Amino acid sequence: MGLLTDRGELEAERLTPAGERILRAASTLFYERGIRTVGVDAIADAAEVTKKTLYDRFGSKDRLIAAYLEQRNRVWHAFLDDQLAALAPQTPADVILALFAALTDWMAESRRGCGFINASVELAAPDHPAMPVIVAQKQWMRSEFMAQAALGGFADVQELADRLLLLHEGALVCFRVAAMEYAPEVAHRAAADLLAGWPRD
Repeated sequence: MGLLTDRGELEAERLTPAGERILRAASTLFYERGIRTVGVDAIADAAEVTKKTLYDRFGSKDRLIAAYLEQRNRVWHAFLDDQLAALAPQTPADVILALFAALTDWMAESRRGCGFINASVELAAPDHPAMPVIVAQKQWMRSEFMAQAALGGFADVQELADRLLLLHEGALVCFRVAAMEYAPEVAHRAAADLLAGWPRD
């Protein structure tokens, strides 16, 4: 049973070893400390490069932020691939529930919550280079819920996908903001109940 019907995923840019170190350092610092509190000096120091090298490779801090989120998106998709391979869902409904089950394991390693949601809060400007990456990641989740719902023969797949996305993203917010560590498990149970009672075509 395939999962990734349409990733809409950005291709990874070819980076020099210095560029890879910069992106790795920025990814750690942005996620752990927050995007706005981390300056290019701290990133350059952590990557053991000069600021000039950082700007040569990425052009600006804003473009580096976008690259960080693009990389996080690729990691998320690879994680889902591994989770689906391990869980081996047999039906589209199983795939949907596997996405929620994966959230529990993902959050166990991501104690500061969703990097995309965190970034959207910090980046107020709608024209920031990272905003299309954030929007695309959330749109992909909704489209995947909709695609699997259609494959499963569920009725009104747009409405069902909207509700599933609200459960999924709500769990991420509650985990981070409300210190609700069990939020992914609650969302998983709620999604199971929703699917069980949803009409089919």
